[in-house]
Amino acid sequence: MNKIQFLRRLFIFACLAMCVMPVYAGNPACDNRVNNTFQKLLECVTVQGVRGHLAAFQAIANSNNGERASGTSGFDASAAYVANLMRQAGYIVTVQPFQFFTSRELGPSTLTQVAPSSVAYVQGVDFELMDQTDAGDVTASVTAVDLQLGLGNTSTSGCEAADFAGFPAGNIALIQRGSCSFQQKAQNAAAAGASGAIIFNQGNTPARTGIINGTLSAAYNGGIPVLDTSYARGVEWAGTPGLTMRLFANVFRGNATTSNVFAESVQGNPENVIMVGAHLDSVPLGPGINDNGSGSAAILEVALQMAKVKPWNKVRFAWWGAEESGLIGSTLYVNNLSVAERNRIALYLNFDMVASPNYVRFIYDGDGSAFGLQGPPGSEAIERLFEGFYASRGLAFESTQISFRSDYAAFFNNGIAFGGLFTGAEGIKTPAQASIYGGTAGQAYDPCYHQPCDTFSNINDTVLDLNADAIAYATLQYAMNTESVNGLRGKGNFRPAPSGEWGGHAIQ
Repeated sequence: MNKIQFLRRLFIFACLAMCVMPVYAGNPACDNRVNNTFQKLLECVTVQGVRGHLAAFQAIANSNNGERASGTSGFDASAAYVANLMRQAGYIVTVQPFQFFTSRELGPSTLTQVAPSSVAYVQGVDFELMDQTDAGDVTASVTAVDLQLGLGNTSTSGCEAADFAGFPAGNIALIQRGSCSFQQKAQNAAAAGASGAIIFNQGNTPARTGIINGTLSAAYNGGIPVLDTSYARGVEWAGTPGLTMRLFANVFRGNATTSNVFAESVQGNPENVIMVGAHLDSVPLGPGINDNGSGSAAILEVALQMAKVKPWNKVRFAWWGAEESGLIGSTLYVNNLSVAERNRIALYLNFDMVASPNYVRFIYDGDGSAFGLQGPPGSEAIERLFEGFYASRGLAFESTQISFRSDYAAFFNNGIAFGGLFTGAEGIKTPAQASIYGGTAGQAYDPCYHQPCDTFSNINDTVLDLNADAIAYATLQYAMNTESVNGLRGKGNFRPAPSGEWGGHAIQ
């Protein structure tokens, strides 16, 4: 057993006492050969190999509070797993630490009526944390602030400092939605001496009655915990004399440290770099196995199987940190490159969620033909390459919008050609898509998107197997020849077809 196999199995075995997962062994024929053709590389990049890394990520999450979010030990262990394998495979590995501002739940929060009755309310049913709330655990009387109830109301509750005239310092402010931002309401409450705040929906229309699920924004600096609730609960509490409540916001909000991990080929033209990336972090309180263990594991396995290849162009694999906190890791990386360093990057391939259970085979709309926004020059060629890959296997595909919701955003904004694959997140599968791809119409592409159930079981092996091959194909093609993207000649046996659309190779 070589060192890479040992490290891979070490992480998987650590999981076995906590979860039932198969231990995947690699193809012995792939351990020593040079996978410098499509046939050899795709034979060695297997769904079993990718699944092995997903098992390791699940084991890491199981040992770290069920999560792999940036700023946590679960992310750090995931980054160490990737970096160690890449070092053992012979890549030049760089870990780029950075600080970022984060707000995340540490566990369940609490809202309880202490007086005049004892009532425990349920998070997600009766209340929610306001996004970007500060932490806090307060028990105090509740004071309503300038409420205006009933259909058609024009509430300005909490929008002016005058609304808090005579407010008892230390009380919890009960505030109604309407007219100004949640941030302004909460900060006015804090300035008036409130120890916490509850913001309930406005109730001016039937559409504004449920739990708000709002945000205070990253600019919030009130320093007090803030929950939100429905209009009905707000009316109920406003009409309860002598109301005392306990409000516990179980969050961390502040600066944290995380990292990007890079693994670069020793060989290849340093003036013509291809980058292949995926975000490594999960959302808080979730293992993030499809989002985005799937992309991270797939490019990891491709990198391992290409370790002995001598690429024509420099190949740089990237595992991004803090994507779920606003694309922070990739943006920091690209924006801190010099102009010369950015100009050396020929293209960026992005793989974020490539194994959704209720999948569609999406390709980023590089030429803008489907959604009207074209990527930087060369992006259209990358889109055609993936279209050609799927077409060579007789498979349907469709475009996905450039929405700037993943790590390609900074590359796009700096004029670097990009492309990639996606199998869907919270979007709903249409009947037409179900007839083409199978699965269930009317359900999300990933029903466990950003939830604790995004586990090792939340993966479609069929599309994971396919997309691992597609990632391997694109990576090897551009490692050897980027002529279709930027006009630079590469290895002759990897030249694009005369039409410039794609390599035209048989891809089985």
